[in-house]
Amino acid sequence: MDKLKELQKGQERREVTIDAKDQSIGRVASKVAVLLQGKATTDYYPHKLGNTIVTVLNIRDVKVTGKKLTDKVYHRWTGYIGNVKSETLQTKMNRDIVKAFKDIVRGMLPKNTLRDKRLKNLIVK
Repeated sequence: MDKLKELQKGQERREVTIDAKDQSIGRVASKVAVLLQGKATTDYYPHKLGNTIVTVLNIRDVKVTGKKLTDKVYHRWTGYIGNVKSETLQTKMNRDIVKAFKDIVRGMLPKNTLRDKRLKNLIVK
């Protein structure tokens, strides 16, 4: 019920379930990003939180096309001089596929204060 507190008054909650089995990970993530923003509804405002809760099922059966598993590299900086940590998509997905998928969706959402609030409306199973 915590998620419902942030919904605008007068809006009804909308729940959408997406089955990710045998779908490309990027296509599923872009669908989720559009739904979380509320762009699929008629009452879309860029400065308001959407009223859609998205549930993604079968995330372990998602496809990754091409050589992205070995060639796509994510870099992060630890905060210390010269300490840039790099890892491939494969190692990131092997460690925690749910967190990897949420990071992909996070990158597709607008970079503003609503991004973390919108990500709270994403449930990955």
